[in-house]
Amino acid sequence: MKQKLLTKNNQRSTPLSAATALAVPPEIRPGQSIELLKELHILTREGKLNQDSRRKLKQVYHLYQFIEKLLLELVSSGEGGARGLTLADHGAGKSYLGFILYDLFFKAQTTGTSLGHIYGIETRSELVERSKALAERLGFSRMSFLNISVAQATIASDLPASMDVVTALHACDSATDDAIAFGFEKQAKYMVLVPCCQAEVARHLTQSKALSLARTPLAELWRHPLHTREMGSQLTNVLRCLYLEARGYQVTVTELVGWEHSMKNELIIARHIGKPNVKAATRLRELLQQFGITEMLHTRFTLPPDNLGGV
Repeated sequence: MKQKLLTKNNQRSTPLSAATALAVPPEIRPGQSIELLKELHILTREGKLNQDSRRKLKQVYHLYQFIEKLLLELVSSGEGGARGLTLADHGAGKSYLGFILYDLFFKAQTTGTSLGHIYGIETRSELVERSKALAERLGFSRMSFLNISVAQATIASDLPASMDVVTALHACDSATDDAIAFGFEKQAKYMVLVPCCQAEVARHLTQSKALSLARTPLAELWRHPLHTREMGSQLTNVLRCLYLEARGYQVTVTELVGWEHSMKNELIIARHIGKPNVKAATRLRELLQQFGITEMLHTRFTLPPDNLGGV
């Protein structure tokens, strides 16, 4: 049987020969739209992969396999109901992940009234407009794109009151924390985070460095500026994991395959289990005290009063 492709006007193009159909790169997942991959410039016009696009596809597919598993678990447990599953993608950029999630998963859903929806959230207006145009051309009607920040999304009227899955991939610095706050507000079942450029804690460590050096030898770990940045980045993600656990999430931390040459290769997956972890809240408070940054308990890592202890 010969294959056909949809044109931009939703008309059938000239049938592809069997030889052309067989020329699809083996890395492409079954059911993946070749037209979409060309539009995203992952495939060339001739349907080929170059070295850079092959790496990009590997990265996106690796993320996809994690998120697909979460979505399937939600479907099997009956989550979403008539509205279908909802997913918010913070710092969407060119929306590689969102489009591939829609093409391989959301497009195929046949239960529910609205069959689910993906919301791409991005501050660069040109990328938002480009994604809107591409979704319209491809007929991806259950994708929306908002030109707002992660923090603004928490109160945006264009978003539903609850969200099943929240992703934040390379949301820089405190934008990852804003995405976590968004997930709490929207009662997200899952959060999938790839933190990036964690500078806020490093700034706090720098401000209190002299006092810390006088108080504890542990401050030698961040005495030099390079070590301050590295320690700040590591500590930030440890604090985030404890914070998620303290707020009722089960946390898994792993490394992304294909991202080995980047420092931004840490994947945090948080699953809501509903029971706040008191021990995690205590450890979070103790770490903030140990590093001399307890003021963050009242900004980034806010806990219920009964979990604050003596702070």
